[in-house]
Amino acid sequence: MTTADLPDARTSTLALPAPRRTPAPDVGGTHEALLAAAAVVGTSRVVSAVDEQGRAVPIARSGNVSMFRSRSVLGTVRPRTPQQARAVVLAFDRFPDACGLQALSTGRNWGLGSREPAFDDVVTLDLGDLTEIRELDLARGYAVIDPGVTQGQLAARLTGTDRMVNVTNSASCTSIVGNAVERGVGFRAQRVDDLLGLEVVLPDGDLVRVGWWPEAERATPAYPHGLGPGLLPLFLQSDLGIVTGAVVRLLPRPERQRVVRVSFPGDRLVPAVDAIRGWLVAGLVDAVPKLYDDAATNRYGGSADAGEFVAHLCVDGTARTIDVLVDLLVAEARATGAFTDVDCAEEPADLVARDVVANYAGDPTHNDAVFGATFGTPPEGLDDSGQGWLFFLPLVPFTGADVAAANRLKEQLAVETGVRFGSVLHGLSTEYADFVMSVRFGPEDRDAVHAALDRAHELFVGAGFLPYRLDVDHADWTDRVAPDAAARNLTLRLKRLLDPHDTIAPSRYGHPRPEGWNGR
Repeated sequence: MTTADLPDARTSTLALPAPRRTPAPDVGGTHEALLAAAAVVGTSRVVSAVDEQGRAVPIARSGNVSMFRSRSVLGTVRPRTPQQARAVVLAFDRFPDACGLQALSTGRNWGLGSREPAFDDVVTLDLGDLTEIRELDLARGYAVIDPGVTQGQLAARLTGTDRMVNVTNSASCTSIVGNAVERGVGFRAQRVDDLLGLEVVLPDGDLVRVGWWPEAERATPAYPHGLGPGLLPLFLQSDLGIVTGAVVRLLPRPERQRVVRVSFPGDRLVPAVDAIRGWLVAGLVDAVPKLYDDAATNRYGGSADAGEFVAHLCVDGTARTIDVLVDLLVAEARATGAFTDVDCAEEPADLVARDVVANYAGDPTHNDAVFGATFGTPPEGLDDSGQGWLFFLPLVPFTGADVAAANRLKEQLAVETGVRFGSVLHGLSTEYADFVMSVRFGPEDRDAVHAALDRAHELFVGAGFLPYRLDVDHADWTDRVAPDAAARNLTLRLKRLLDPHDTIAPSRYGHPRPEGWNGR
């Protein structure tokens, strides 16, 4: 099969083939599907292995920096183009006994499993070579990009323009699309807010574009919601389709930007957080406020005293207004009496502070220096470095009392388990924040740290602080924290309708096949 064999995306209908009758894939069917994929992308772009009976067997792979259990992966396929990716999906759908496809962009989902799938017996569809910036419209503020486009790549293209991309605190070599559909967090907003449209290959090979997509013949407003039911959110943290392209919003670059840093001890956490939220409400602070505890600041190359918190607050303005706006915020901070230090130096000496300034300005390259200082290795080598690093990502209401409660749970976790996580709070709105907890560890501490991660889920969920992203070992928490079982079942019904062959493997947020499922 070649890409010429694909059905036309605008005229083909959704096929509903007979559901698979077995709960596990047939490894013989998987080998046949891999051969069909090799006919599309070339044999050099497929990694697989077979036993003496010609059945697919697990391949050797790299590790993951979080030291999660290595899953059984029966092959890897690396298409060169979105069209090839679509053809591979269609090929696998034509072999209902094959295992499902796990799509990834760059595979740098560090702290949550990196390249690991949530479940065993999958074939990885690696979209890392899809790196084209298809369209860049600075006047209208959008870019059309492939899944393998990195935040460093797009940021470099925007250097010297009046637009910038909303970057994260991760390395410059990480995927924009992969992080956005995972609901990752940028310095300017949560990244789902950057998504204007998605190009999705459905399990039967149909191609759909949901949300907003630029038209060749006319200019339409970049409005992602459209008319009727919104389909774009169906493909976030989703195994209903494979994203092969996205339209991402490009933010206006502020004429001037400054960052104010405020420090305070732990006993002032409640008034300090309430003050920061108040400034966000009043419009004195732009972008996402970031609040580091001492462990996080020191872990990533900064400097903080024991028990000290440091908040980084972005202020945007014009050449005429920026100093006035910064002076207003500094005066407000000093008037609260909650802060022991207020710093608005434009050239901070602290590595973390310099990194934050650059990221607010849409430049992620400083993150690579932080990675080097923290891990002693380039980001690309992190998974094979022998070091451990993992995350726990709950949401908390953005109030001083709730943030203090989350901090107490973090301290309780340290007392109970002996494992001390650092934390970075991101004010994602005036109503909620994410409380990013991370820990570094060595192989000898792997079991203790993973037990602490289990306990963190129990403590925080018990307090109502639910995770907004999950790692590969905690996929079952999707069901455990679902607020409505009927809504959760609706996603299962959609999966069965769109993907009766399980062409796309269950994700961390999906529904694994129950044992004994008979297709009804």
